[in-house]
Amino acid sequence: MNATANVSFQQKIVAAIRLSRWREHVPFTIPLSLVGSLLAIEATGAEVDWRVFAVIAANIFSMSFAFVINDIADAPDDALNPQKMRRNVISNGVMSSREGWLLATFTSACALLLYALSGVWTLAIGGVTLLLCFLYSAHPFRLKARPVTDVLSHALMLSGLLMMTGYFAYHTDPQVAWLAILAAILFSAYGQFYNQIDDYEVDKSAGLQNTVVLLGKPLTRLLSFASLLGALLCMAASILYGLFPPWLGTFLIMGCLIVVMFPWEFDMRGNLATDGGNVQRPGLIVANLVAMVWLASAMGVLSIG
Repeated sequence: MNATANVSFQQKIVAAIRLSRWREHVPFTIPLSLVGSLLAIEATGAEVDWRVFAVIAANIFSMSFAFVINDIADAPDDALNPQKMRRNVISNGVMSSREGWLLATFTSACALLLYALSGVWTLAIGGVTLLLCFLYSAHPFRLKARPVTDVLSHALMLSGLLMMTGYFAYHTDPQVAWLAILAAILFSAYGQFYNQIDDYEVDKSAGLQNTVVLLGKPLTRLLSFASLLGALLCMAASILYGLFPPWLGTFLIMGCLIVVMFPWEFDMRGNLATDGGNVQRPGLIVANLVAMVWLASAMGVLSIG
């Protein structure tokens, strides 16, 4: 687009930050990465070191890569929707598609470097994460527009694999820690089902053949609640197996009591919440609080337990 030639360098930097859509993924990337690492540290008695922070940074770069690829691939369609065009800096001409691909290359390269510094297993899992991030949105693959693979790829790249990169940086045999990883995957699957139900009419009119269009809203809603129930059961089992320090429960209860005092009417995407979507934001607040307290304790900053 010729319009990009009139955009200043400072505006390009701001646009690049917007294109990463960091506000949408950092709130879940940090706690998932942290919990993965801390589960392994708790199981092995290892000490917190730079790998925790390298994995967090790597996963943030990976998720930024995923959102950049998504906006590049969706730019032609987003240009037809005034609301989406304002959000997508490629659609509105602030950045060119070529500049978007340069940013995608940069974020993926940074992620791979940080994964490599954290160990061979972390590099392998991180590589799979980046591959899924690409296949999820890029043409002609578009896993997000295909039934079953849309939910599976979403649940893995936005949750399970993020935890695994952290865990495998310190330990290569999760054993019962798979319960916590599975809980994260099922929570993410619930989120994807929720989003698809919310987007059902738009997706159907656009001719998409994703899971909700294939199964219909009633069955997808049932799968959504089944995923949420499965996630809660896996998390309860992981707690009973002693994967988490018992004192974390105090902070979990305190966090829940604090967030329920405030009204939560919107889901993570800023839409009016339905089907339990109003627990998404407070749930992430509590998850970040608990993960940060656990990290502080593991680093010796807080003397707890």
